[in-house]
Amino acid sequence: MILKAANRRLPTELVEEAIRRREAVLLANGSIDAQTGKFTGRSPQDKYFVDYPGCPLPKSMHRWLSEEQFERLLNRVHQHLEEKGSFVFDGAVNQHPKYRVPVRFYTEYAWHNLFVQRLFLKGMEKETPVYTVYVAPTLLANPAGDGTRSETFIVLHTRRRIVLIGGTQYAGEIKKSIFSFMHHHLTENRVLPMHCSASMGEQGDVSLFFGLSGTGKTTLSADPARRLIGDDEHGWSDEGVFNVENGCYAKCIDLSAEREPDIYRAIQFGTVLENVGYDTGRNPLFQDRTLTENTRAAYPLDFIRNRVPEGYGGHPKAIVFLSADATGVLPAVARLSPEDARKHYLLGYTSKVAGTERGIVEPEATFSACFGSPFLTDRPTRYADMLMERLERYRVPVYLLNTGWVGGGYGETPRIPLSITRQLVHLALSGALDTLSSYRDEELFITVPEHIPGVPDGFLQPATSFADVQAYWQRHQELSQAFADKLVALGATVEHLELN
Repeated sequence: MILKAANRRLPTELVEEAIRRREAVLLANGSIDAQTGKFTGRSPQDKYFVDYPGCPLPKSMHRWLSEEQFERLLNRVHQHLEEKGSFVFDGAVNQHPKYRVPVRFYTEYAWHNLFVQRLFLKGMEKETPVYTVYVAPTLLANPAGDGTRSETFIVLHTRRRIVLIGGTQYAGEIKKSIFSFMHHHLTENRVLPMHCSASMGEQGDVSLFFGLSGTGKTTLSADPARRLIGDDEHGWSDEGVFNVENGCYAKCIDLSAEREPDIYRAIQFGTVLENVGYDTGRNPLFQDRTLTENTRAAYPLDFIRNRVPEGYGGHPKAIVFLSADATGVLPAVARLSPEDARKHYLLGYTSKVAGTERGIVEPEATFSACFGSPFLTDRPTRYADMLMERLERYRVPVYLLNTGWVGGGYGETPRIPLSITRQLVHLALSGALDTLSSYRDEELFITVPEHIPGVPDGFLQPATSFADVQAYWQRHQELSQAFADKLVALGATVEHLELN
């Protein structure tokens, strides 16, 4: 369906429209800055799939609406966007030509349309949209009649390939609804969808970095010695690795030119900022946490100088799992056997620390299956099995990198220096860690180098750097038990992960 009130605009025109309509303000660096109101992050409790006869998705993994409820919401969205007017963008996802999928976006806000033009590929002439996304932030659901939990709704219909988004202005819902669809679409086409960054070395060697928020995924993938394929969402096919998107949606809290020069330079005319503070001269204040710590910048990949313009490469030569462990128990680096890798992939472990979320006072273990639990459409074990098949077929080594704390933990010792972390990344990607003598930790499923030249031994042998060795073994036991309990839960009640 083509909405009569929809119109197509170029990025420069959308900047003008967003400012004219007071949806955003123009900053001194040329970017526009929008405030998203009540929601400054995703609303996973308000995400639904549509149940239809023969729907293949696991029922107890998701929240559901009926076909009738979906149809009523769809009609209301159509009517709302006809009355309010909307902007249309014909785009596409998946950089590899073989897996390219056209997507049409209808957005009530001009800045949302600029957002999708920043993040996704431009459509080609005569392409027919396969998926359609409707974004109506000022339309509120009626929970009693619509079957929703609240006035906010993100509804995905996998058979009709439609997304409905309403009651929230947070643009990340648009991006992640597409990624959720790709978890279904790509898997059905024998492609492994992955929540990871990807980069390419001088010899064309591809590396992948998996990690939850705060683990350093974006920072470590932006390496001057390597070119960026993408920073967040990828597919792994028989041809190799490709970027699902054509842009970056980077966190920019405390952003500086010194720490992350590529991201800092990418914030220019045409970049969309979300919830960033600014001074009287309209200069962005990246350290401002007034609205949220989840401040964001959306920009196209061609704003990054050191990138792979094709957006895809061959099969990975190395994979790195990132964890910001706050217990001090995990060593700075470890090698993972294929079976170790499967367990850590299913665990998706890191730590939340005080200040990262409201109510977090003490460090808290966090698990997200496949490093992307909110976006999975099928059971995590299906994606883990696909990963295992590829690791074995292409003989890809996997490493676990702790970017958090070693030898005492959060609040007791400084965080592992970024210089040490970068050194370990380079050693892992070069294969230099594979021949070193090591020790085995069966409870944590890791094999650890005993000594690495230039790296203090305390980073590799955490027990030796604890002031109280009994405290180390106590925390080690607690962490290994948490790993074991989570893996049991994954095996026995995996369908309940998304709802917990």
